[in-house]
Amino acid sequence: MLGKLLLTASIVAVFVGAFLLKGLPTRPPADPASDAPPATRIISLAPSVTETLFALGLGDRVVGVTRFCNYPPEVKTKARIGGFLDPNIEAIVALKPDLLVMLVENQASQPAFEDLNVRMLVVDHRTVEGTLDSITAVGRVCGAEARAETMVADLRARIDRVAKKTAGLPRPRVLFSISRAPGAGRPEDVYVAGGSPYFASIVKMAGAENVFAAETAVFPVVSTEGILHANPEVIIDLVPLVSSDGRDVESLLADWRQIPELDAVKHDRVYALDDDFASVPGPRFILLVEKVAAILHPEVDWD
Repeated sequence: MLGKLLLTASIVAVFVGAFLLKGLPTRPPADPASDAPPATRIISLAPSVTETLFALGLGDRVVGVTRFCNYPPEVKTKARIGGFLDPNIEAIVALKPDLLVMLVENQASQPAFEDLNVRMLVVDHRTVEGTLDSITAVGRVCGAEARAETMVADLRARIDRVAKKTAGLPRPRVLFSISRAPGAGRPEDVYVAGGSPYFASIVKMAGAENVFAAETAVFPVVSTEGILHANPEVIIDLVPLVSSDGRDVESLLADWRQIPELDAVKHDRVYALDDDFASVPGPRFILLVEKVAAILHPEVDWD
């Protein structure tokens, strides 16, 4: 259960953090000078940032990460500097970093960071485009521009490949469940992808329509009645690392079968995704796009 709670906290921090910080004064994203020497002692303040750094081959320069960072496996050897919204300043100082890489949601901690006189790079992972832009920014600041350019080009090529394969096909209406109380019978109080620009992009790229796209809330809470009214053709249930609380995917799918009136249930089109990358808006977002596209369009040859 502890693992589930930690994971949930991480997801909430990454996707909802900005909205929790609305009352605080906003600051422009920090952008280290381009003529500064490449960073060699880097601290990451979010799981998606950590994945970006390692994907660019900069893992050996990472000296500290948050307690939520668990990918790639090599990150387990790195020092922990607290949580996403409650970093330990003393632990950060002790690691003597020359660069802090954070998300815009970390703005609550920026004043304390500025007192450290350490370079900061603030990136935005609230959208897929922001994730792609962050790869370029990290590569520039860390002297890995060529690798960053190659990675972004590869990711865009894979996005284009999915788009071409799904062009002209019917776009199923999808409910994207982000979080809920699993194993409790009929799904109630389900947090779904509403106005979230990140998940909206994932659904669109995968060749589908989000049934709650018109919602102004990023992650609205929907009741059984609301789900029945929307009547999705497909349900994607994000349950990353579900085994950490002793459950299995089949038990989670059983919850949805308690609403047999749904088209998605009638046609056996309810899918639970327990992949760890499903809730982290880092470079592996493309794996989610490709997996969801394959689920939504089984008629396509994806090999």
